[in-house]
Amino acid sequence: MKAVSIKNSDIPPPPCHVAIIMDGNGRWAQARNLPRTAGHQRGAESVRRCVEGAIEQGIDYLTLYGFSSENWKRPLEEIKELMGLLRFYLKNEVRKLNREGVRFQVIGDRAKLADDIVSLIDDAESETASNTRLVLTIALSYGSRAEIATAAQRIASQVSDGTLAIEDIDEHVLGQNLYTANMPDPDLLIRTSGEQRISNFLLWQLAYSEFIFVDKLWPDFGQTDLQDAVQEYHRRERRYGATGG
Repeated sequence: MKAVSIKNSDIPPPPCHVAIIMDGNGRWAQARNLPRTAGHQRGAESVRRCVEGAIEQGIDYLTLYGFSSENWKRPLEEIKELMGLLRFYLKNEVRKLNREGVRFQVIGDRAKLADDIVSLIDDAESETASNTRLVLTIALSYGSRAEIATAAQRIASQVSDGTLAIEDIDEHVLGQNLYTANMPDPDLLIRTSGEQRISNFLLWQLAYSEFIFVDKLWPDFGQTDLQDAVQEYHRRERRYGATGG
C-alpha cells in the first residue's frame, strides 16, 4: 500500500471523517453467476483501495459498515465464509496497515463473534494503537439502535452508582457513551449499490452528515469513486440548521 497525502493549501480540506455502507457484494456476484462469497472477496479488495484513497486524500477517519447485527440472519454458510474472510483480513492486512501508519479499530457487539476473532481484533487494535495517519474503523456485529440502548444502560448505571447526576445528562454525555466516543461524527456518508437508506448505521452520529448514494456496487468501488464523492461533498453547503450565506 503506497499512497501520498495530497493535502495542500490550493484545494479545500478533505472531510475529516468519511463513513461508507459497503453494499452490493451479493448482486455483483449474482450478475456474474458467481457465489456470493466471491462478491465478498472482491469487496475486501475495495476496502484496500478505499484505505489507500483515504490516505491519499488526507482523510483522518474512515469508518466502514462491515457486518450488521441483522446480518446474523443470513444463511449459516454465508456467515461462515464471511467470518473466514474476516480472519484472513485480520491476519494478513493489519501488518500492512500498521506499516502505513493506520490505526485499526472495531465497533460493535463482540460477544457474538468467535473467541479467536475477538483475540485477533484485540491484537490488531493493540498493534496499531499509536498510529495517527488514518483511523480505520470497521463496524462488525453492529447495530446503531443497540448501540444507543447500550449507551442508555451505561448512563443509567452511572446515575445509579452516583457518578452522574440526572440533570447532567445531555447530548455530550450520551455521545461519550457510544462506541464512537473517541471519534468526530462523520462529515460524509457514502452508500454504494444505489440503495438510499442508512440501515441502522450510526443513527446518532449521522445527524448532520452529507449523504451521497452511488449506483456502483461495492466490489467495483475504488479510489476514483471516493475522490468523486469527496468532490461532490465540497459542492455542498453545510449549514447545521442555520441559513445559508
